[in-house]
Amino acid sequence: MLEIVHNPAKDVLNVIKIGGKLIENKELLDSFLTDFVQLKGPKILVHGGGNKATEVAGKLGFKTRMIDGRRITDKDSMEVITMVYAGLLNKSIVAKLQGHKQNAIGLCGADANVLISRKREVKDIDYGLVGDVVQVNTEFIKSILKQEIVPVFSAISSTDDGVLLNTNGDSVASEIAIAMSNIYITQLFYCSEKKGVLKNIHDDDSVIAELNSDKYQQLKASKVLTDGMLPKLHNCFEAINRGVSTVYLGDAELLKKGAKHTKIVN
Repeated sequence: MLEIVHNPAKDVLNVIKIGGKLIENKELLDSFLTDFVQLKGPKILVHGGGNKATEVAGKLGFKTRMIDGRRITDKDSMEVITMVYAGLLNKSIVAKLQGHKQNAIGLCGADANVLISRKREVKDIDYGLVGDVVQVNTEFIKSILKQEIVPVFSAISSTDDGVLLNTNGDSVASEIAIAMSNIYITQLFYCSEKKGVLKNIHDDDSVIAELNSDKYQQLKASKVLTDGMLPKLHNCFEAINRGVSTVYLGDAELLKKGAKHTKIVN
């Protein structure tokens, strides 16, 4: 397992977000979950599933609209997202964890008002039913963790007046980690298809081992970082600046000892 920080006054909480391509690959997902259940102490799993939602929408005859890689979420899209994220994918992951003898519970933001969000303000583009998390019910999450149950969050939140909203999975993980850092020493892990932040997008082994804010700004200015990585790194540094101890980026092997990864630090 990766380096873990310790503080006798606080337990360590690991918040781990897995991306769609990992979820869709049965072998990768099974391997990841095997590593995940071996992780000691309290832990939270967050998942997305945009590719599966697009696939199911197509089968139902709904067209998926994307602008700059971001989904436009109308009413039909939100219904599909709810079915896929909070239903099919969430419960499949929970069932797999139970198969690994890891007690888990599947949640979306509406459950116990655990993730309250605000509909994203319309500026140049109206993304529709898309939300940004503004409040996390940390006491509810803490109560689940105390029972040694793993919360598994889909990337759906809800407004305080009960409207479900599509919510970026990376942001959900970040906001949960930030909020829980008042109770635990919190570490945040982003697991996707890449081994970390790459110096060369065409070389999967050109992993930058450690990245701080100054180095990040330098790489961004020199165009080393691609547009697709920038929103994720924004979430990483937002988390670091708001109380999360450490952030790690890597692929499905991230939780294995010795796996290549990028560590985000102050």
